[in-house]
Amino acid sequence: MSVYTSIDQDELESFLLNYQVGDLVDFMGISEGIENTNYFVTTTHGRYVLTIFEQLSADELPYFLDLMAFLAEHEVPSAHPVADNDNHYLRELQGKPAALVARLNGSGIKQTNPEQCRALGQSLGKLHAVSHHFKGERRNPRGPAWWYEMSDKLEGHLSATERTLLDEELLFQKSHSRDQLPTGVIHADLFRDNALFDGNTLTGIIDFYYACNDVQLYDLAITVNDWCSHEDGSLDETRVTAMLDSYESQRPLLDAEKDAWPVMLRAAALRFWLSRLHDKHFPKEGEMTHIKDPDVFKQILQDRIANSASNRALLNL
Repeated sequence: MSVYTSIDQDELESFLLNYQVGDLVDFMGISEGIENTNYFVTTTHGRYVLTIFEQLSADELPYFLDLMAFLAEHEVPSAHPVADNDNHYLRELQGKPAALVARLNGSGIKQTNPEQCRALGQSLGKLHAVSHHFKGERRNPRGPAWWYEMSDKLEGHLSATERTLLDEELLFQKSHSRDQLPTGVIHADLFRDNALFDGNTLTGIIDFYYACNDVQLYDLAITVNDWCSHEDGSLDETRVTAMLDSYESQRPLLDAEKDAWPVMLRAAALRFWLSRLHDKHFPKEGEMTHIKDPDVFKQILQDRIANSASNRALLNL
């Protein structure tokens, strides 16, 4: 959500003429995140988020926009895309795909508590439970094949200790099959800045532009790693239990998933350690950028490796 594409007021006013959203009042670039350009847009009819897509093509985007509409219409708290005058969710701005989405109330959180973890776990479980009715299909572009691609690209940029950690984890993940684990639509990036809260009330899940079809337990692991970790990378038992219990109220986990839980926690940590290493060593130029510290997920990965048995035991509490 960094600003890579700058727009002026005249451009935005012309763009908004394609929608029934009233007149422009003001707009402001959003600096958090690293993938797309985002602006808060206020009009006489309401508040919106304008996203200009920097990497995804127009052919790829209907999956995400249709998914967001589907979830909002199936009572999963999420932002509904705004249809233009031709009833399309997707348009073009400065030669790039762009979409206008309803802006939800609430804000992201920095420190999570058990009540918030419980609320999010329930909504993530419902997302996974209802999404088998969604007809769209998209493979995970940052799955295991991408891990190996990033490993090769990072050659020469890592310390000897980091290189060893990465190589050993890739071998570990390769030795564990995912074939028996339930798959479906996953958010794939449900971090604290991608959920909005008013106090302890979840008002919405946002930023579905990594969503894809993959192992649903992996999605839960991504979320737990961010929402339930202490600063030293270790898991907070109270927050983990709150999230897992509420998740299972919507979609109970299979025994095979419980057995695979430590592996998925490690896979989720590996994926985000690699993406942050890539962004650190190969940054994309932008007007406003925010590069996240890869050491956070290196530390989480190291903890998940060291505490596999105790992390598995959390599912039986």
